[in-house]
Amino acid sequence: MNIVFDLGGVVFRWQPDTIIASVFDDESTRDLVKKEIFEHRDWVELDRGTIALDSAIQRGAARTGLSVRDVERLLRAVPVFLTPIEQTIELIRRLAVTANRLFVLSNMHLASIAHLEEQHDIWDVFHGVVISSRIKTVKPEIRIYEYLLDRYRLEPAETIFIDDTPENLDAAASLGIRPIRFFDPAQCERALSDQQCL
Repeated sequence: MNIVFDLGGVVFRWQPDTIIASVFDDESTRDLVKKEIFEHRDWVELDRGTIALDSAIQRGAARTGLSVRDVERLLRAVPVFLTPIEQTIELIRRLAVTANRLFVLSNMHLASIAHLEEQHDIWDVFHGVVISSRIKTVKPEIRIYEYLLDRYRLEPAETIFIDDTPENLDAAASLGIRPIRFFDPAQCERALSDQQCL
C-alpha cells in the first residue's frame, strides 16, 4: 500500500493560536492577526509559493495596522513552532520497515519546509515528498493530488491519504484515493490496521 501523510497537524504540530500568543498579548490583536494573517488569502498564496515571505509581511502589516517588525516576528516564528508529534513519527518509522511505501503531500511555505528538512532526520523513510509551495498548487485543488499520483505512478485504489482536514480528504477521495482523517496517532494507527497496513 502507498501511505501518504500530510505534515502540519499530522506529523508536526500546527498551533496558530500558540504562535500568535508568542508575539501578541492583547486578545483583540490576536483575533485580528488570526483573521487577517492566518485566515487571509495571502496565507494560501504563501502555501502555494506565489507570494514571497517579505511581501506577505509587508502586506500583512498594511492590512492590520501592526508594525512590519511584529508581523515579521510572527511569520518567522511559524517554522519553529512546527514541532514533531512524536507518536506519529514512531508510527511512520514502524511503517517504514513494512512493505508499504510512504509519501508526503502537504501545504507548506518554503521557509517552513526548509526548516523541517534541516532540523529533522525522518525524510529518508519517504519514497516521495510533494510540497505545495514547490509546485505552485495547494490542497484541496485536484491538481496537487494528480501531481502526486503521476509523479510517483501511484494507483489511487492502492493509496491511502492521511490528513486532518475534511476538504483535503474529500478531494483525494474524488480521485479514488482512500482517505483517513487524522485525529490523533493512536486513532490513525487503528485506521491503518483496519486497512491491513500494520
